[in-house]
Amino acid sequence: MTRSRAVPLPGSYATILAEYVTALGRSPLADSTKTKYTSRLRGYLAWLAGQADAGALDGDPLTDPTAATDAVRDFRHHLKNSRRAPNTIDTYLSAIDDFYARRGLGKPQAHRERDTARAAPRTLDTRRARRYIRHVQLTATPRDKAIALLPYYAGLRISEVVGLDVADVRLSADAGELRIRGKGRDSGKIRRLPVHPDLHQALTDWLTTRAGWKGAHSGAVFLNQRGGRLTDRAARDIITGLGEACGVNDDPTEPFGPHVLRHTFAAQLVRGGKDPILAAELLGHGSLDTTRRYALPTEADKATALDALITDR
Repeated sequence: MTRSRAVPLPGSYATILAEYVTALGRSPLADSTKTKYTSRLRGYLAWLAGQADAGALDGDPLTDPTAATDAVRDFRHHLKNSRRAPNTIDTYLSAIDDFYARRGLGKPQAHRERDTARAAPRTLDTRRARRYIRHVQLTATPRDKAIALLPYYAGLRISEVVGLDVADVRLSADAGELRIRGKGRDSGKIRRLPVHPDLHQALTDWLTTRAGWKGAHSGAVFLNQRGGRLTDRAARDIITGLGEACGVNDDPTEPFGPHVLRHTFAAQLVRGGKDPILAAELLGHGSLDTTRRYALPTEADKATALDALITDR
């Protein structure tokens, strides 16, 4: 099957696409996502240019958020009328969201085609998060405390926790940086994370204690009793055990573990109004769709929403 060649964009739109590609190149998104977003945005800009020539635009969708939302909704209908698959339409919308976010206009309000009623990932609510942190701070050993706080304060995957080398942890008197190496198709990529003050203290305490451990000469940050690098399973068991001990492992639908702490980190960023691109960069997500899951309503959100109803009591 022969691919059709992309129609050249008019000058100003070609410039806009080139600027976006440059910005995209500096982002932490996967290369495959960058390629797809570039292709999808080209399609949107080509359609936009045609609409402009036909005088069919209300306002300037490239500078006005309201006009942008109107244009994106019309483009979505255009794609549906062209019988594009729901997944394809949603990748167009994801690319367009990313484009507008980088232009500082926010996300256009256009519904996705796929089922958006997916459940949000399980997170700890405020009460359980505080209970977990308090228990860890009061009871865990220096090593286990650092392990238990990294997914919560830095959003690390458990494989990233145990994969840390001493050279990846850079601490000054009151600040710090973690260097996280990508895995799988992102192998070779590095993301750098600032160290939260509470995590800074935990890491400082552990690295001081670690100097007296067997295997202290090795590169791994987290060591087992034999002096080797701690395994994923061992680190996971440490976190799960601390969660069980303080009673946060009380959801039968999704057991507590390091993934719940990472989800909690992500949800606090996204629901706190942080830029999804920033959240994706901190989390090491290859696609913004993954990050946006944390904005989905939870069952508690749905129940709380009913409290807004007027009753005759």
